Amino acid sequence: MGDNNSWVGVVPTQRQINYRLIVVQFLIASFFCINLLQVTTFFKKELFRTTMRYILFANTLLSDSLFLIITNVLLVCSFFHVVLETTLCLFVYIVSSLCIYTTPITLTAMTLERYVAICMPLRHGELCTTRNSLHCILIIHSISSIPLSVFLSIFFASASPSVYTQYLTCAVEIFILHSWQQHLRSAINQVYFLIMFVIIVFCYVKIMRVARVASGENPASTKKGLQTVALHAFQLMLCLISLWCPFIEAALLQIDFMLFVNVRYFNYIVFILAPRCLSPLIYGLRDEKFFLSVKYNVCSGLKKKNCSCSFV
Repeated sequence: MGDNNSWVGVVPTQRQINYRLIVVQFLIASFFCINLLQVTTFFKKELFRTTMRYILFANTLLSDSLFLIITNVLLVCSFFHVVLETTLCLFVYIVSSLCIYTTPITLTAMTLERYVAICMPLRHGELCTTRNSLHCILIIHSISSIPLSVFLSIFFASASPSVYTQYLTCAVEIFILHSWQQHLRSAINQVYFLIMFVIIVFCYVKIMRVARVASGENPASTKKGLQTVALHAFQLMLCLISLWCPFIEAALLQIDFMLFVNVRYFNYIVFILAPRCLSPLIYGLRDEKFFLSVKYNVCSGLKKKNCSCSFV
């Protein structure tokens, strides 16, 4: 689900800082600041803290922010050939794996919330309560931990005690001790994404039917909900394509190393970072209430800064 090439990122042939590392740092820093601003906005207003779609949105922001930090640290470590102890790398793998699965599963839950809001408006208030939102987040993290539990069980059963004290480049591949584990991981990922894709397509078709018969004030809201589901489907498609990236990269590695490096860099930007940077744009900027709150917080922060500067 993207963990296969997000771990190491892009490994250049030389140690000097080049434009690729700078571009990645700029992108990660920019979207991390945007995420931090939107998370702050979420916690400042009670309306957001008690509405399911905003709660799920905040869960995605926190997961993606943590994921950006971890992948960036691993990218820098691999760039400068920094090795980590297997035990520390194992901890990083656990956190990163949970974040990787949490994002698409939360997107699916957000799509279902939009389906209930548009196609079952009378039951929306009953189903999408704050209590149910917290239960939903618990379910999301439980489902996200299933593949991790499977692979950790296999690793702990197969690895020798000496493995835990070795210093290696931190990558998910060091936890794959048998060739069949790679196929098992691929199968689990594809089953997850197939289920999520079917759910999103189902919701899109249902909302589209409602959009055709909507009248009065409903058309605009329904159309926006339809666009949101379509954007979620696009995000999920990018994540789905990332499943095939390791197979393509492995074939290219046998042909030409520089071609492998270039393709892996492209995959990292487009299929690893991009899907996790779309959520703030889809909900944070397209949602009028949330956007106005973000704008207000930014303006308030700038006014306070100007006041403090003028005071000094």
